[in-house]
Amino acid sequence: MKMIEAAKRMNRTLLEMHMGMVFFGLVCQIVGAFLVKEQGTYALGLWFGVAFAFAGSIHMCRTLDRALLCGSEASGMVTRGYLFRYFLLAVVLVIISVTEVMNPLVFFLGYMSLKVTAYLQPITHKLCNRLFHEENLDPLPEEPEAQEGEIPASKY
Repeated sequence: MKMIEAAKRMNRTLLEMHMGMVFFGLVCQIVGAFLVKEQGTYALGLWFGVAFAFAGSIHMCRTLDRALLCGSEASGMVTRGYLFRYFLLAVVLVIISVTEVMNPLVFFLGYMSLKVTAYLQPITHKLCNRLFHEENLDPLPEEPEAQEGEIPASKY
């Protein structure tokens, strides 16, 4: 129960992204079990990529939170955060390629869980709602009712 309470206090979107990343990593691990000969290096590269995606998503969330407080500097702050994440990704890919510790393509596959999780977000959102026994946290705002003789706002 303590884990569920801690998860409720966490940024909900970030939690849903992390759940999607783990799901994507598990699917890739299962598929790789049937297709790959070197299971150890495959698993190492895949899960290191997923862990790097976790770190990237946390950095992205923090960058966006700080940018929202900055006002006019927000665009530059978001751009610098984006460039920093992809520069770091490029450096790690070069190091992995040079040292041949793991397959850089498998690492990149794990990192792409950051992108895939955006498509999985509606599914993970529903799963989190069921896990926490909650309704949709972000319902659409209700439109004010039109007065007699007025045209409802939703018509335009």
